[in-house]
Amino acid sequence: MTASDGPAPPRAPNIRDVARLAGVSHQTVSRVLNGHPSLRAETRDRVLAAMEELSFRPNRAARALVTSRSTTIGVLVSKGFEYGPAASLQAIDSAAREAGYGVDVAHLDDVDDGSIRSALDRLLAHGVDGLIILAPQTRTLAEIEHLSITLPFVTVHSAQGHDDHRLSVDQSGGAALATRHLIDLGHRRIAHVAGPDGWLETEARIRGYRRAMRDAGLDPEPLLAGTWTADSGYRAGRTLLAGASSRGVTAVFSSNDQMALGLLHALREGGRSVPEDMSVVGFDDVPEAAHYQPPLTTVRQDFPELGRRCVARLLGLIGEAEPHRGGDAAPEVRTELVPRGSTARPPS
Repeated sequence: MTASDGPAPPRAPNIRDVARLAGVSHQTVSRVLNGHPSLRAETRDRVLAAMEELSFRPNRAARALVTSRSTTIGVLVSKGFEYGPAASLQAIDSAAREAGYGVDVAHLDDVDDGSIRSALDRLLAHGVDGLIILAPQTRTLAEIEHLSITLPFVTVHSAQGHDDHRLSVDQSGGAALATRHLIDLGHRRIAHVAGPDGWLETEARIRGYRRAMRDAGLDPEPLLAGTWTADSGYRAGRTLLAGASSRGVTAVFSSNDQMALGLLHALREGGRSVPEDMSVVGFDDVPEAAHYQPPLTTVRQDFPELGRRCVARLLGLIGEAEPHRGGDAAPEVRTELVPRGSTARPPS
């Protein structure tokens, strides 16, 4: 018997199979898939139960024919190797796939007006249904506002204030959390390694650091400049150890974990023990942070939750609710402190 004589492979269930099992029309199944508000809850639940029983997965091409949508989300993201944007992109991609959407990504090689327009033009030419802007630089957001985009979009950044298009992690609150942890341990002179200029996260974390210091009646230290990289954290550590004004500093809040890694290197090289001589707190909770030497106290961001909220908010703007998961689209995702071995009370 040849391979062609064997039994045919099982056919994947389609929208009409779901309709038959649920006892509704295929048009009703389409309405459920696209979050139509006029459906009764009982009908929607019956259709969803049929989908689950049949292991039905909506075909994107079929949905596009029904809805005149591409079921694709465009994501504009800053090119780089920072953990935060990369983790946010992964979370958005996972949440989009759960909602039956694909993701088309355009990377920004440079943050200039021409590059931003070119990347947006490419996404729009692909017929995406909506945009997520994962490029948290001041210049990117200013250019997007200038272009007056009519397509539904969501930005992921930490500027102050709220609007229908913005979602963020509470960067300022997380920075204050890190700084207060050091203050509560008894530190009074706490330095801050800041991120690069032009990044909204940099500005938000500086605000949080300064607010926590002033609320405790302490003077913020002069900022140490960084660029998100471990090398820049190392240079900041060298600058801290060499500066006369830094004598008496017993703790450092680093604006991300990569810079904290370089800072730990510089402190160790300079003969400072962590946390006995100097406490260090990072931000992001990268997977390697628990394995730094010593393990790094840091601020954790819930990137999967951010991705879910981004997609839920964008689908709401598009006019399509997620059929299987409502998703909390509140504008800000909270942060939490993860205490580890890099912080302790200051030396007596």
